[in-house]
Amino acid sequence: MATRKSGLQQGLKTRHITMISIGGVIGSGLYVGTGTIINDTGPAAIISYLLATIMVVLVMRMLGEMAVLNPDSGSFSTYAQQSIGPWAGYTIGWLYWFNWIIIIVIESTILGAMVHGWVPSIPTWIASLCFPIIMMITNIFSVKSYGEFEYWLAFIKVATIIAFLCIGAAMILGIMPGVKSPGLTNFNSYGGFFPHGILPVFLSIVFITFSISGSEVAAIAAGESENPEKNIIKAINSVVWRLLIFFVGSSIIIVFLLPKSESGLFKAPYASIFNMAGLPIAGQFMNIVIFVSLLSILNTGMYTSSRILYSLSNKGDAPKPLSKVNKRGAPIAAILASVAAVYIITLLKLVVADKIFVILASSSGGVTMIMYIFIAVSHLRSRKKIERENPGLLKVKMWLFPYLTYVTIIMLFAIFVAQAFIPSMRLQFFLTFGITVLVLVSYFLLHRRRTKSNSVLYERRTDA
Repeated sequence: MATRKSGLQQGLKTRHITMISIGGVIGSGLYVGTGTIINDTGPAAIISYLLATIMVVLVMRMLGEMAVLNPDSGSFSTYAQQSIGPWAGYTIGWLYWFNWIIIIVIESTILGAMVHGWVPSIPTWIASLCFPIIMMITNIFSVKSYGEFEYWLAFIKVATIIAFLCIGAAMILGIMPGVKSPGLTNFNSYGGFFPHGILPVFLSIVFITFSISGSEVAAIAAGESENPEKNIIKAINSVVWRLLIFFVGSSIIIVFLLPKSESGLFKAPYASIFNMAGLPIAGQFMNIVIFVSLLSILNTGMYTSSRILYSLSNKGDAPKPLSKVNKRGAPIAAILASVAAVYIITLLKLVVADKIFVILASSSGGVTMIMYIFIAVSHLRSRKKIERENPGLLKVKMWLFPYLTYVTIIMLFAIFVAQAFIPSMRLQFFLTFGITVLVLVSYFLLHRRRTKSNSVLYERRTDA
């Protein structure tokens, strides 16, 4: 199996990268959260999903342009370092790693609770501690094993959405056996397209953008594929139309099939519509799908956190031993360090104080927007440099550059700042801002220590 100079394998195939890019944005939030947003916003939620999806697509296009030129396991952290400065690569790298560690802890806890619900004799905390180990084994074996496992987990998620879209469309059109088409009855039950005004539409964009992040993992994984350039281009193209179909299509079907008066149906919209279609095992089936989605996120989280940590180590922003790779090309030290961090925070949550974990979780909540902003700014600066020096290198181009890039940056800043004005997200905004400042301070302290150490070393050599 081919191996890069960095020591990582090139074991991922095109189908792995494509499915990773699609599966990365499909979490339990789509199966459950969509109903809540539509219930609060009305049919105009379709616009919210459309705008949020387009924004993620634009960010992916920018990231793809940079990734084709330089496939790297550090991805946007590396691009930020090269285009903005070492402080930027360090900051977003550590923030992103911390974000995934928190996500792994959260998903493991939910998975543990689900297992306890199915098998009461197994305590939640024991089940929660088992899942990181399982994902660690999958990732340590080889990158191909991660890719294959993630491919089938993502396949189940995608198949569920396709089935939902097909069944929902058949019900709307009145061609579903035993189900009468509701026509515009449910659509009109909301009291208009904007029943609560225009403000909830923009507020929903904030929530949706956070829930559909994850496609950036494909750019990280592409660095370990057989043909990075081809795989990145294919992943970008597939994400564009599939995100629009899956998320916007799902919101359209829910708006037409679920009546506003039945608020309970919106708590689990997928299961509700499958039940309406005459599929009695829909509830149990969706529980399994949600379980698979959580496993997928956990698997991806373990992979992504280890690669980012490995990249930070290679750049000198993390302890050097973390760049160690085993015989199968897996960054064993970074994987073990990530698992150790997961267990420390999990034990903190389960044993010491849950309030501390809530603070940590809130601190990582806004990292997605910060990451997107770094990607957009990195793209803006790198693209201008390439156009000056060697425009022929550009094989994937951001549309309407630089205007769309500027618009995207403005939108991302607006969404990040908007958290401060939304009561339920205000704590997240200030804590994320706070931890970002702490990481920045740690960089400059580390940089100062390095400079001082290098100066002392230089003086000793001079004296000698």
